[in-house]
Amino acid sequence: MTIEKAHHNLVEMLTPIFEKGEATQLARIVFEDAFSITNFFRKDELNDQQLTALKTIQTRLLAQEPVQYIVGMTYFYDLKFKVNPAVLIPRPETEELVAWILEDQPKNQDLRVLDIGTGSGCIPITIKSKAPNFQLAALDVSFSALSVAKENANLNQVEVNFQKVDILKKENWESLPSYEIIVSNPPYIPFKEKEIMEANVLDHEPEIALFVTDEDPLIFYRTIIEFAKAHLVRGGWLYFETNEYNATEVEALFFKAGFFDIEKRQDLQGKDRMVKARCGTRNTKL
Repeated sequence: MTIEKAHHNLVEMLTPIFEKGEATQLARIVFEDAFSITNFFRKDELNDQQLTALKTIQTRLLAQEPVQYIVGMTYFYDLKFKVNPAVLIPRPETEELVAWILEDQPKNQDLRVLDIGTGSGCIPITIKSKAPNFQLAALDVSFSALSVAKENANLNQVEVNFQKVDILKKENWESLPSYEIIVSNPPYIPFKEKEIMEANVLDHEPEIALFVTDEDPLIFYRTIIEFAKAHLVRGGWLYFETNEYNATEVEALFFKAGFFDIEKRQDLQGKDRMVKARCGTRNTKL
């Protein structure tokens, strides 16, 4: 089967499940990332190994498994990242959060930055890549996620200090130093919203990185703000990614905790997706 025919067939097979534009985009990712083919109109034939692989990929896509897990990688801020079901697939909104930090902060200074709940490591690795003078550290509760993040740091040739830490356990806080910047994209989806989520996310991405209890959906934001009051230098910044429904509540948590210069920002879709604030508590912990 020619490359052109195989590409056409894949788009047609996916179109009943996905919109035509999305089906075309998925086929592009498959051919570029799985087979290193960028010209989809070539008349040369796929070999038997490629055809077998393509058939397997088709089956997984039809089961709505995310294409990034199928090909084992994705791009974030023009950098390449390995991904598997141990980590969330990096989203465009998180790219916007990273861009906000990089446009805010003086990249020539030696700033200490902590990412809480790092997953694939996309946030600290990208920041370190764009601001080499920064000292980056990152925490996650999952050994599997940290393994992926360390691979990605090596892949992108940057140094990040990864540590296994459950930020909800306050006994872990004492061992951590102070920082000029803390950033987090924490779990924030209540379990009750499972029924309205898309199957490709719900069935394949790690539950631990997505969900919080219905009774306390802001637990990570509130806890990280408390942690930041003790571990941010005076005037240091805390950046959060939020969802469009809780950004105002996160703002209120900042006000209640005595932070200042609080700002909420919309993403490119016009949704409230990011909040930042400065810490007014003096911290001398080194």
